[in-house]
Amino acid sequence: MEARAVLRHTRVSPQKTRLIADEVRSKPIADALRMLNLLGTKRARIIAKVLNSAVANAMNTGLVDVDNLYVKSIQVDGATMLKRFMPRAQGRATRILKRTSHISVVLDEL
Repeated sequence: MEARAVLRHTRVSPQKTRLIADEVRSKPIADALRMLNLLGTKRARIIAKVLNSAVANAMNTGLVDVDNLYVKSIQVDGATMLKRFMPRAQGRATRILKRTSHISVVLDEL
């Protein structure tokens, strides 16, 4: 039985968040949360929140033993971008893309 959690439109770039997501993929849930806690970055805290939400979803179903959970898959996809402009020399402006992410986590039993 799988447990899922999805976080949409979070204000972190997908490229940098995938680096952290790759570290916890296919690890037991206790090891993954411990590793994310040690990293201490904003992205690690966001992924830890999604993992905790997936664990809570698994506990609500009651069909899964929470101690035997592992991260079956974790995906970080790009979402909409906030478009901003920055003034430059001689009256010009350059576009700044503030990227957002969708983070999906699937947990399963060993």
